[in-house]
Amino acid sequence: MAAALAPSVLSADFARLGEQIGDVAAGGAGLIHVDVMDGHFVNNITLGPAVTAAIRKVTDLPLDCHLMIENPERFVEAFIDAGAEMVSVHVEVARHLHGTVQTIRKRGAKAGVVLNPATPISALQDILPDVDFVLLMSVNPGFGGQTLIRPVLDKARQLRAMVERDGLECRIEIDGGVTEDNLVEVASTGVDMIVSGSAIFGTADIRATTERMVRVLAGVAEGRA
Repeated sequence: MAAALAPSVLSADFARLGEQIGDVAAGGAGLIHVDVMDGHFVNNITLGPAVTAAIRKVTDLPLDCHLMIENPERFVEAFIDAGAEMVSVHVEVARHLHGTVQTIRKRGAKAGVVLNPATPISALQDILPDVDFVLLMSVNPGFGGQTLIRPVLDKARQLRAMVERDGLECRIEIDGGVTEDNLVEVASTGVDMIVSGSAIFGTADIRATTERMVRVLAGVAEGRA
């Protein structure tokens, strides 16, 4: 199965947000990635549950909320109430990781954990069997438009091997620095979901860019089969 493309609305034009979400949906995107930042865990502030709820009203695609915030356990339910089908929290900051994951799943959403580029896969040892997906950051979180940190691709391959070895249902997502130029290499690591922001929303024809990237992902899947 081809990896799903997850356009990140962090890079969208918020004055045309509904229109641009419609463009990526029409282009074949599999989900919408929502980056949530609090100005503490990362040096940026973005959107919250209210904007997430507004996004929910303009698309039927699953909403994938990535919480780059301190004390995420206080907010996961608010984002689920706003319409998020997927919620991920950072292992570096979640004080009660298992409890937070359990709360997300009990509320009917998919629970994910996130690793920053320098955080080793070994940090997942005790939580991996309990999560629906792992998000690997391939840039340092906080801002869009960064360059992909290439060693994270090796981490993705290692994680894929772990998941298959242990027979887990856990999916793998990667986020940061993904462009049309490196999309084949990223997809070839075996990840299930690929986040891309400025490489989609920063182009003149968002729908056409999305369509091209989705075709590339389908081609990689066929070649790997």
